[in-house]
Amino acid sequence: MGTPSSLSTFGAGKVILLGEHSVVYGHPALAGPLSQGVKARGVPSKKCQLSLPSTLSRGQRALLTGAFARAAKLVGEPLVKVTLDPELPLSAGLGSSAALSVACARLLLLAAGKQATPPEAARLAWEMEQEFHGTPSGVDHTVSAEERLLLYRRTPDAATVGRGRTVDSPRPLKVVVALAGERSPTKKTVGALRERQARWPERYRRLFTEMGRLASEGAKAVEAGDLEALGDAMNVNQGLLAALGLSSPPLEEMVYRLRGLGALGAKLTGAGGDGGAVVGLFLEPEAAVVQLTRLGVRCFSSQLAGPRAS
Repeated sequence: MGTPSSLSTFGAGKVILLGEHSVVYGHPALAGPLSQGVKARGVPSKKCQLSLPSTLSRGQRALLTGAFARAAKLVGEPLVKVTLDPELPLSAGLGSSAALSVACARLLLLAAGKQATPPEAARLAWEMEQEFHGTPSGVDHTVSAEERLLLYRRTPDAATVGRGRTVDSPRPLKVVVALAGERSPTKKTVGALRERQARWPERYRRLFTEMGRLASEGAKAVEAGDLEALGDAMNVNQGLLAALGLSSPPLEEMVYRLRGLGALGAKLTGAGGDGGAVVGLFLEPEAAVVQLTRLGVRCFSSQLAGPRAS
């Protein structure tokens, strides 16, 4: 372990390929880690403290301070000052809070002289995520800590973290993530969906069940190297998300733009709503990133699984 003056950690962002929202109700979701995330750095200090980014609102500062204090207390409040360097767009459905939580958890563990293994980092990050989201599904911080493509499932209405099974890919699994406008607050989007689900439970149960099946089918497609089948599952999932009232004109426009650029499948990722992130599955994403960037679209590519070029 290095000295506190040399501590630096990373928490990966995440993208859900299949199964957002339905994962909250106990169905599986297929999610993978992004190469972009949040970096945390620590230097010796007279007390355990977090240096807050100046760009945060008052509410965000209070939330982050509370989450950090909760995690720090669990590891004995090591004498370290933590600063954050987020590479991810915040509040876009890419797991920025989970990435931040994992980066902080790893740094606090190391500063306390403990091992920052994926299970330990996940356990501590879960405490921060509960502060951020109340009752998160657990998929975001689990994928961030494991840094592997996972088929994740939790018991509905349980306070415990779910389980993720590693999904190996014989082919490189590459995506383009593009931002399509400002996203609605997650609580607002989720709350409205929960109200509709409570009013028409059978109808929504069928949709959630089908989304869970798509996630399981998508995992099998990945393991078989059938990226075309994965892409088709993503397209069908987008239709179900639209049926759930979670899509919008900006998101739909970006979905079709990515498909027009050669995506095998494209869909919103995360909570959805008025805007946010759209993910497209590409065999070769570079040309699409160049074209989108030229058009002023904020985007990036990432490999989620499979063999990497040396």
